[in-house]
Amino acid sequence: MMDTFKSGSRLEKVLRSGHFAFTGECGPPKGANVAHLKEKMAHLKDMVDAVNITDNQTAVVRMSSLAASAIMVGEGMEPNYQLVCRDRNRLAIMSDILGAYSLGIRNMLCLSGDHQKFGNFPEAKNVYDIDSMQLIAMVKKMRDEGRFINGEDIDVPPRLFIGAAANPFADPFEFRVHRLSAKINAGADFIQTQCIYNMDKFRKYMEMAVDMGLTENCYILAGITPLKSVRMAEYMAGQVPGMDVPVELIDRLKAAGKGNYAEEGIRIALEQIAEFREMKGVAGVHLMAIEWEHKVPEIAERAGMLPRPSL
Repeated sequence: MMDTFKSGSRLEKVLRSGHFAFTGECGPPKGANVAHLKEKMAHLKDMVDAVNITDNQTAVVRMSSLAASAIMVGEGMEPNYQLVCRDRNRLAIMSDILGAYSLGIRNMLCLSGDHQKFGNFPEAKNVYDIDSMQLIAMVKKMRDEGRFINGEDIDVPPRLFIGAAANPFADPFEFRVHRLSAKINAGADFIQTQCIYNMDKFRKYMEMAVDMGLTENCYILAGITPLKSVRMAEYMAGQVPGMDVPVELIDRLKAAGKGNYAEEGIRIALEQIAEFREMKGVAGVHLMAIEWEHKVPEIAERAGMLPRPSL
C-alpha cells in the first residue's frame, strides 16, 4: 500500500497508520430538520473515525447527502459522503464532487443506488448515466490527474479518499471477489462491505481476497448491523436481496427471549468485531446501527474500540 496521504482525511490517516478503523452511519431526515440530524450525529462524535451520510437510501427522498455532510463538517466531525449514480448524470456528479471537496468533505463512497421501484417514488426516472465502477474511476482521474473525464484541466482537484461498497454474499458467490478486484483496479482506496451475518462465508471471501493480493492495495472494512429483534432478522433473511442470515443466528435470538433480543443482537455484533480484529485482511469495521445511533457509544465501549486514535 502507498504510504503517502492524499486527502487529509482522518479515516485515511487512521488506516495508513495501521490502526483498526471504526466507522459509523447516519441517515439524513425525511425533511429539513437540522436539529434532529445534529442530535443523531452527536451520538457518533468521538466514537468513530468517520460517519457515512447516506444518499436517498432505499430510494426514499431525504435531505441531500451533500448538505448533511456539510452540516457534519460544521459540527467538527468527518463525513463519508455517499453519492449514487441513480439520480444524476455525469455533469451533476462531477459538479457535486467539486462542491463536496470545497465544503471540507474528504471521504466519498461511490454507489450505484437502489432501484427507484423500492422507494417512495417508484414512478421516478432513473439516470445511471455511469455506473459505480465508472464513478470510482472518474473520481480517481479528477483527484490524481486533475482532469475531468473529457480531459479538461481542473484548477483545484478534489483530493478525496475514495470508497466503494461490496456485497460478499450475492450470487454467484465465487464471482464476488472478482467484482471487488474490479472496484479496486478502478481506483477504490477502501471498501465497506454490506452487513455480514454469515461469518463462515465471509471468512472464505476474505481468504480469497487475501490470496489474490487485494488487501495489499485496498483497505476492507467489514460491515455490521446489530439485530434488534427476531422480526428484523427474519426480514433481512427473506426480504433483502443479497443478504445471508443463517438460521442458527435467528434461533439464537429466539432463545434469548423477547425482552433480550436487542442485548443478544449487540452481543453477536461484539463477537463479530472481536473476530474481525483478528481476521487477516480486515482493516476495520463499518457499524451500521440503523436508527440506533444512540447505541453506538455503548457498542464502541464494549468492543474496546475507544478511545479512537489521536492523529
